[in-house]
Amino acid sequence: MGPNDDLAFALSLADDADAITLARFRADDLRVETKPDLTPVSEADQLVERTLRERIGRERPGEAVLGEEEGGDDRSGWILDPIDGTRNYTRGIPIWATLIAYADRVAVVSAPALGRRWWAVRGGGAFANGVSIRVSRIAKVQDATLLFALDRPLPERAFDAWHVRGFGDFWAHMLVAEGAAEVAVDPPGIAIWDTAAVTVIVEEAGGRFTKHVSSNGLLHDEALNELR
Repeated sequence: MGPNDDLAFALSLADDADAITLARFRADDLRVETKPDLTPVSEADQLVERTLRERIGRERPGEAVLGEEEGGDDRSGWILDPIDGTRNYTRGIPIWATLIAYADRVAVVSAPALGRRWWAVRGGGAFANGVSIRVSRIAKVQDATLLFALDRPLPERAFDAWHVRGFGDFWAHMLVAEGAAEVAVDPPGIAIWDTAAVTVIVEEAGGRFTKHVSSNGLLHDEALNELR
């Protein structure tokens, strides 16, 4: 199978995930638990990952699966975040998505409550709802839009940007990929399932992704220096 086959399969997995997540979004009886790391997990998170794992096992036997809810450590196969933005999901805020990557080669980010889906294949560019996307060409911080989700305040003089907003998770990085923002910063230490899909999409849109920072590339080194 080639990358286009992998993308087609990833898109169909996203369809399955969307059907589950939308059906339980804002449900009065949605079950939510707290994991040992004190983050929430909903029944929808668990059902999405279980459903996608079962389908991968049937249709792509032998391929590794790594997911937020059921674990794994092999990054050579499928990497799943059933709901990125679970806190939003459980509170009825529509900024959440299913993140699906096949190694570092294929990526889908599906946000059905926003009516948006992004995807990319290495060497094939990045797309949002079927339209090709590219990062911006803004090269000065003073003209840039910065999106951040940090567990501590920004340094007082850091990022003297034109526009600063607190958008985190997948959406911030997708806005960078679309050229609507220049830099997005997540908290340090985010997991592979948080980054695998967004990295491919940002980079195929012409940007850069390092650890927890995405950018249009032109401001990347400056952003990393500020965060140090």
